[in-house]
Amino acid sequence: MDGKRVGFVGLGLMGAPMAANIAKAGWAVTGWNRSDKAFRDLRGVERAAEVAHLRDEDAIIFMLPDLPFIEEAAQALLQSWRGAPPKPGTAVVIMSSVSPTAVQQFGQTVHEASGGNASVVDAPVSGGTKGAEDGTLAIMVGADEFQFEALKPLLETMGTTVRRMGPLGSGSLAKACNQLIVGTTTAALAEAAELAERSDMDVEALFDVLSGGLAGSRVLDNVGPRLAAKDYAPTGPAKFMHKDLGFVLESAEAAGSAVPLATAAVELYAEVRRQGLGDQDLAVVRQTIANLSPTPTATSRSN
Repeated sequence: MDGKRVGFVGLGLMGAPMAANIAKAGWAVTGWNRSDKAFRDLRGVERAAEVAHLRDEDAIIFMLPDLPFIEEAAQALLQSWRGAPPKPGTAVVIMSSVSPTAVQQFGQTVHEASGGNASVVDAPVSGGTKGAEDGTLAIMVGADEFQFEALKPLLETMGTTVRRMGPLGSGSLAKACNQLIVGTTTAALAEAAELAERSDMDVEALFDVLSGGLAGSRVLDNVGPRLAAKDYAPTGPAKFMHKDLGFVLESAEAAGSAVPLATAAVELYAEVRRQGLGDQDLAVVRQTIANLSPTPTATSRSN
C-alpha cells in the first residue's frame, strides 16, 4: 500500500480495540458501525456515515460476525466501485472467522466489481478481546506474497504473530483449525470441571495442577479461570464457536479428511445454542454440560 489510510467496518468487542491500536500506530482510521455507542469511547477513529464512504481508503477491514453480514455491508461499496473503480492495490481485509470456500467466492465478486483494482485478503485472528486490546493477536493470512508484504505493517499494529498461510482462503482454514483445538479443549476442560466438582474436588486446585503438567495450555490459562468461577460474561459469544466448527466440517468434507472430534464438538455447541446460552462466553459450555448431566442419586453421592 502506498499510504496509511484504513477503513474499519465492525467496531464490536474485537473490532473497536483493533481499530484503536491501528490509530495509535499512526494510521488514519475511518470506521463504520451499525450502532452509535461504539464511537463514544473510541479515540483516534473518524466516523463514516456509510460503508461506501470508505471506498478510497488504502485498505478496508471488515470485522463482522460472518461473511453474509460482510457481503450485506459491502453492497453499496461494491456498487460504487462498479461506477468508478478504486485505486489499484486496494485491499479488502476480512478479519472475521468465515468459510474458507465462501471467502474465495467473495474475492471473485470484489475483483469483478472493482475492475481488478481491489482484492480480498482473509486474515482472521485469535487471542480474544484481551489480545485485541493488547495488540497481541495471532493473525492468519490468506494472500499472495506481494499482498502479504504490503499489508504486514498494518497487521502488525494489531498482532504480534502474523503469518502467511497460503493463498486466499488459507487464513480462514487456519482459523478453523485453531477453533477446532480451542473448542474441543474448552469442552474437555468443562467436562473435567463438572466431573471434579460433582466428585467434591476443588476445580481451581485441579486446574492449577493440570497447568503444571502435559495438560497445560493457553486455553487452560485463559478459559480455565472462567470455567472454575462459572463466569460466563461474554468475551466471545459461544454461538460463534458453533459457526466456526461448521467451517471445519465443510473444509474436512472438501479435503476428504475425517474429523471425529469436530463432529462431536459441533453437536455440543449446537446444544449450547438450543439451551439459549449462545450469547454468553465460550466457557458457558460448562453450563450446557451441567444441564445435560443427570442429577446424582443419594447412593452415588454417598459413595
